[in-house]
Amino acid sequence: MANVASPLQYGDPPRLGPFVVQARLNQAPAGFVYLGQGADGRAVSLAVLTRGAAFDAAARERFVTAMREASARGGVRGWLGRAARSRAAVLEGTPEVLAMETGKAPWVAVPYVPGRPGAEWFLGPVMVGGTFIGPAHGPDFVPYWLTDRAPALPGPPPRPAPLTETRKRVLLAALALAVLVLLLTVIAMLLLFGRSESEPMPRPLPPTNFQPTPPPTPATPEPQQPTPSPSPSPSQSGRGTPDRSPGDDQGQDQQL
Repeated sequence: MANVASPLQYGDPPRLGPFVVQARLNQAPAGFVYLGQGADGRAVSLAVLTRGAAFDAAARERFVTAMREASARGGVRGWLGRAARSRAAVLEGTPEVLAMETGKAPWVAVPYVPGRPGAEWFLGPVMVGGTFIGPAHGPDFVPYWLTDRAPALPGPPPRPAPLTETRKRVLLAALALAVLVLLLTVIAMLLLFGRSESEPMPRPLPPTNFQPTPPPTPATPEPQQPTPSPSPSPSQSGRGTPDRSPGDDQGQDQQL
């Protein structure tokens, strides 16, 4: 692979861990190689899997295994001893691992030295051809994830979990709230009943004496009816003299 730097493109990561990504060095079927700079100004070579390779568990595991073997410098543990010895010789020419990430979007950082193998060395084991044991033989195959060519970027940092109160603090807060509600209720009752007791009792109204109003007198006087004269009483007609009847007087007049 030619290590020719090219400008970054849309979708390239601006940072990988503590390293600032500055340019592209090359692109492989399994990932991308970038030129970066550390906090101390040191130039580094960064290798990142494609998103399709990172989603494939087997491809991601091959990439992470190569990083761990180079970091440990102890060869391959397990498998067959013959395969371990053959790979131990290859590990002697591997670049020095400065930092790596083995999560869902793995990457590795090695020193950048022009003309020497860089981080692209770790992308080689991701592509599988033939079998693992002995020289490569058998039919090659094309991985299904080659169509997803975007770089696998690490997700945003997890947000801090919201602060949770302990059971004791929750109970204390509930108790304080209950006491506050009780105090407000007592104050409201005191204000209500204290105000009613301080006000004087209203005096009862005196009983009402109803006096009917006389009817109005008419403006024109009504005609007075004659009142019958009272008959004279025996005491007023005379003492001991009986009343004479009208017939007696006429007889006396005739004799004269």
